[in-house]
Amino acid sequence: MLDISIRQLEVFVATAEYCSFTKAAEDLHLTQSTVSMHIRTLEEVLDACLIERGARKKIILTEEGKRAYSIAKDILARVDALQEHRTDGGEELLRIGTSTVPAQYLLPKLLSGFLKKHSRVKYILRRGDSEHILECIRKGEVRIGLTGYKNGDRSLIFQEIARDHLVLITENNEAFRAMQAEEKTGKDLLDLPMIAREESSGTQHAADTFIQKLGVKELNIIARMDNPESIKASVAEGIGVSIISDLAASAEVKAGKLIAFPFKPQTEERKLYIVWPKEALLTSAELKFIQYVKSQTSAILLSE
Repeated sequence: MLDISIRQLEVFVATAEYCSFTKAAEDLHLTQSTVSMHIRTLEEVLDACLIERGARKKIILTEEGKRAYSIAKDILARVDALQEHRTDGGEELLRIGTSTVPAQYLLPKLLSGFLKKHSRVKYILRRGDSEHILECIRKGEVRIGLTGYKNGDRSLIFQEIARDHLVLITENNEAFRAMQAEEKTGKDLLDLPMIAREESSGTQHAADTFIQKLGVKELNIIARMDNPESIKASVAEGIGVSIISDLAASAEVKAGKLIAFPFKPQTEERKLYIVWPKEALLTSAELKFIQYVKSQTSAILLSE
């Protein structure tokens, strides 16, 4: 059996992901010489060169290094899974990442219901836009993600948990109420000043794709914001209109603060996903959470 330590694998993976001995050393609180020593030892044990070393350039993995990196990531993920099974007092840990819309309008209800059934489970939560959360999953910083965007990464499993609609929201004033009475649609208002989400947002990906389907070449985007709450507040003040998740807008529309114009007859759905690494050895708590989310999300959406 090869004499390889978990620490050597951690150092190698960090160096590969940072493309730098120095940054890996800082992240792991080691000296740069210690990082180099761990990697040299690993190369000796494997009898392979894992890293192409050269002056004034980022570290590049050799073909052997790329294969070793993939295996090392899998081993470390499995070690994490074993550690999470062995927690004090029988507790289990969930590391969850979620994009903005699921974080604000789905996850609170999901976690509340799940934790009532599984009181020994604790969780760590990270938030960001959809692309950021997917990157966190790839790096192992979170184990399960809730996002509004699916990319082509075959190392991740995406399962649809809910569907939402895009609507165009406006302030609630006499002019827009008249348009609503005339049964105007979101498409009729696309020439107005627009407030958009950040480009890496799942909602914005869906909106951009839909706008292209409608044949609209360019919108009059006057601002980009990273939070639906900020967007809704700005729209309510008459700064502009916005294409937003119906789920995110529903409370303000019901309260009369905003007006929502659907995109009839081309109503556009956006999907919400639960995501995890394809090769991950899921813990008992992770499996239970995934099943709970899949069973509950449709009911939550219907109750909004």
